[in-house]
Amino acid sequence: MSTAILALKDEFPGIAGGWHYLDTAATAQKPQAVIDATVNALGRDYATVHRGVYARSAEMTLAFEAARRRTAAFLGGAEEEIVFTRGATEAINLVAQTWGVENLKAGDRILLSTLEHHSNIVPWQMLRERTGVAIDVCPLTADGRIDVDEAERILTPAHKLVALAHVSNVLGSVLDVRRAADLAHAAGALLLVDGCQAAPRIALDMAALDCDFYVFSAHKLYGPTGIGALWARKAILDAMPPWHGGGAMIDRVTFEKSTYAPAPQRFEAGTPMIVEALGMAAAMDWLSGIGLARAEQHERDLAARLRAELGKRNDVTLFGPEDSVGIVSFALDGVHPHDLGTILDEEGVAIRAGHHCAQPLMDHLGVPATARASFGLYSDDNDIEALLKGIERTRRIFG
Repeated sequence: MSTAILALKDEFPGIAGGWHYLDTAATAQKPQAVIDATVNALGRDYATVHRGVYARSAEMTLAFEAARRRTAAFLGGAEEEIVFTRGATEAINLVAQTWGVENLKAGDRILLSTLEHHSNIVPWQMLRERTGVAIDVCPLTADGRIDVDEAERILTPAHKLVALAHVSNVLGSVLDVRRAADLAHAAGALLLVDGCQAAPRIALDMAALDCDFYVFSAHKLYGPTGIGALWARKAILDAMPPWHGGGAMIDRVTFEKSTYAPAPQRFEAGTPMIVEALGMAAAMDWLSGIGLARAEQHERDLAARLRAELGKRNDVTLFGPEDSVGIVSFALDGVHPHDLGTILDEEGVAIRAGHHCAQPLMDHLGVPATARASFGLYSDDNDIEALLKGIERTRRIFG
């Protein structure tokens, strides 16, 4: 392990004191650079945006729109293609309730996969109730990847949307997004990608991926909660109707009629998440400074080490592929994941235990829940050793 990675722990006050935080897939700890950026935005530099004629408001407006450009650069897109949302969940709901309502009808079909997070299932079910659109589910390969070959078999001209996770939040398996995009487009469908687990650890380029919608949440990539983004092709955004009504998203309002601002502003009603946007931009600056390739390799290495150690035990079941990205889900025989998580907490180790907002995947795996260890740039071998020690103590307690 590089000393540079070890040194990163010092940048995270949230894990001071030797806490072994292995729940990064749920939310990442924040480096001091991001904390400072949000504190300054909320204090020293604070003002509203887009409306004020005074200097500080103008400066904050420039900073806020610079955060949009930073987000576009992080994704390899254009700033007019970036809609700020409260997170990936809201971004998917926005697509469902605007593009979906406008373009889908009874007889049309949507393709999801078995491993999707609830936020990429429930909005489409709500759309189904409203429009009559049908939902199909793509199965997984034996090692827990979305079976793209099977997706090719399932897709028909009736499919208008394919919505898939870039990286599984339970299994750490990675989707071949470009192939999924090619298959979707060949069938006449658009592709939406849930990038929550990919954005913190895989370099992104919308042109190379060739998807049509991409969503993520800032808090998973070392930024603040309460903000994320939807990237969508400009032509698609321009054709989508507004979702929320109010200030900032309008062109002209009378009691007879209102006209709306162009995209992306028409999707950002009300006072925006100013502080959060600046914090997200700071997180992207920080993460890009480390390097996404380095982040991916670091977390792949840690996941591989943990899988190798757990694989030596005859009382552990591992889920997902051998080359998972930063996420390892497992079950300890005879011990409920919640019990394991509780005992590990006593040892100063934080993991996630439960269904991880992926109950259909749990049904597929044949378990009610799993234990999940997930890594970040602050993670190291010491965290793995503490986890293994805690598992051994749990085994002694349960016999």
